[in-house]
Amino acid sequence: MKRIFVVGGAGKIARYLAPRLAKQGDQALSLYRHFDQEPALKALSAIPVYGDLQKLSPESLALLMDGCDAVVFTAGAGGKGGTATTTAVDGVGLEKSVEAAKLAGIKRFILVSAFPEAGRGRHISDTFEHYMQVKKAADVYLAATDLDWVIVRPGTLTDDAATARINTGLAIRYGHVSRDNVAATLAYIVAHDSINRVIIELTDGDTPIEQVLTPLARY
Repeated sequence: MKRIFVVGGAGKIARYLAPRLAKQGDQALSLYRHFDQEPALKALSAIPVYGDLQKLSPESLALLMDGCDAVVFTAGAGGKGGTATTTAVDGVGLEKSVEAAKLAGIKRFILVSAFPEAGRGRHISDTFEHYMQVKKAADVYLAATDLDWVIVRPGTLTDDAATARINTGLAIRYGHVSRDNVAATLAYIVAHDSINRVIIELTDGDTPIEQVLTPLARY
């Protein structure tokens, strides 16, 4: 059984991920910051871990991660709180989590990022442009480490039911993807350590997850 520390554990993708991890015999330790979120996380087979990403130091976050086998970073400000919050969560929060993983001796780090073409073709607000800049900087920060990282860039997220069929690769056409399909992809990546040090773009598609991800493994 792998113990997976999920940053942003109360978020929508993480709530799909926790039961998927449990189903494959792994355990999600889900970071949350509002006490009323704890019962729902327990119901999803996660171990709730209380902490505020914006307030935790890398050292204190590392203590919460102790004993885990991998980190999955799904945290995001979601446009709330303006550019300052986006920077604090999606940017500084990612950097803090990476350093905490190093301190905790965790080599495996999986980041949910953003599709480069997100929002293109329509009016882009300054807030959204800032969000995309922060996401790209986070990718660069993680990719420069010696961790066994994976960066997943999903298209526009939906709450459609999972199909376990996706389109993915190093560079694909932009599209939509259900949060549950993202979670299913993350769970598969967690289970296959041979998929590492790769950036994966992801949308809904017609191919089973295992079939489309296998060629990305490094043997």
